[in-house]
Amino acid sequence: MSVKSDALEQAVTDYIQARTALDAAPGARTRAAVDRSFARLAALAAPRIRYFTRTYGLADVADDAAQVCAIALHRAAERYDPARARFTTYVNWQLRAELQALRHRLHGDQRCAGRRDVTAMLSLDALEEGDAADWLVDPAAEPATERGAADGLAGLVAERLVAEWAARRRAGLARACRADDDGIEARVAAERSLVRDQLMVSDAVERLRESDRHIVRRALADMVRNAGLKKPH
Repeated sequence: MSVKSDALEQAVTDYIQARTALDAAPGARTRAAVDRSFARLAALAAPRIRYFTRTYGLADVADDAAQVCAIALHRAAERYDPARARFTTYVNWQLRAELQALRHRLHGDQRCAGRRDVTAMLSLDALEEGDAADWLVDPAAEPATERGAADGLAGLVAERLVAEWAARRRAGLARACRADDDGIEARVAAERSLVRDQLMVSDAVERLRESDRHIVRRALADMVRNAGLKKPH
C-alpha cells in the first residue's frame, strides 16, 4: 500500500481511539481530540473525494458531493472493522455509494452520467500502488479540506444531539408508558432514525407525514432546550 493509504489507516485508528477515550471519559478535552482526529481523517480523504466526485460527473455540484462524502466518511469511520478489510477499500465503497445516490437524485438513472466530463478514466488503486499522489493534487485542496472538515464536524454534532435526545426520549417513555423495554427500544430506534435523517438530509422534510413532522418538531425543540440555546433579544 502507498504512504497515503497507510496514513489514512493510521488516521482512522487514531479516530477510533479518540472515540473510545471520549466514551470512557466524556469531556471537553476528549471531545476536542475526537474533532481533531476526524479533521485529520477528512483532510487525508479529500483528494480521494475529489477524484470520485469528478469520476461521477459531479464537479458542478462539488459542495453537495463534499457534504454527502463527509457523511459517508463519518459512517465508515464509525463502522470500520480492521479485521475485515483495509479502510481504504471500505471507505471507497461508502464514498461511491453516496455519490452514486446523489447523481441519481440529480440526474436520474443515467448510467453514463459519471463519464460525461471525464476524458480519461484512471484507476485509483493503480495510482495508489504506484504511489503517484501527484495525480490527485488540487490547487483548491486547502479550502476543500476545510469545507469537508466543517461538514464532518457538523455531522458529529448532529449525531451527538440525536443520541442525547434519544436517551431523554427513552427515559421519558419508560416513565410514561407501560410498554415493555423491547417496545420502547423499537419506538425510540424508529424515531431516532427519523430525526437523524431530517438533520442530515435537508430535502427529506417534504415527504414526511404529519405525525412524523410532529415527532421531528418535538425532537428539535427538545434539543434546543437542552442545549441551553437562547433566543436573541
